[in-house]
Amino acid sequence: DPSVTLAQVHFKPTDVVADFGAGSGFLAFALAGMIPSGTIFAIEIQKDMVTRIAKEAEDKGVSNVKPLWGDVEILGGSGLADSACDVIIISNLLFQLDDKKGVLIETKRVLKAGGRVLLVDWTDSWSGLGPAAHHVFTKERAVALLTECGFTIMNESLVTGEHHYAILANI
Repeated sequence: DPSVTLAQVHFKPTDVVADFGAGSGFLAFALAGMIPSGTIFAIEIQKDMVTRIAKEAEDKGVSNVKPLWGDVEILGGSGLADSACDVIIISNLLFQLDDKKGVLIETKRVLKAGGRVLLVDWTDSWSGLGPAAHHVFTKERAVALLTECGFTIMNESLVTGEHHYAILANI
């Protein structure tokens, strides 16, 4: 249930949030009702998923989810302005990326001063779900990478599902 993890972030109703690697928009849509006066940019590199999110937002009458095509591994690749967001969500994405540091550099660029990042990823490879065992990016490695990139860890023990970890950090 994504609302359990998202509730721990304590979003404000007017927050501007970017969901990096939004996939099908699962988290963006879960967040839409939590920030009714805010905006969620659902950024995805797969154009068919961007189209799917746009159609679902239209079908559901959800006006605060804004799907965008973007490559969040490269500086400027999200398409968002500098200091545009209060919170960035990076969920089930880090293990897939070639340039893990690149996504955090782009995250820092688009976050406002004091902005936060919610990082969620797999703890293991579980019965064919999630990443292959050699692709799992552990919580310890994620904490080290966030710290190396200039983030301050606020909480590395957020409640998530059985096979995930979640870290909240800020700049």
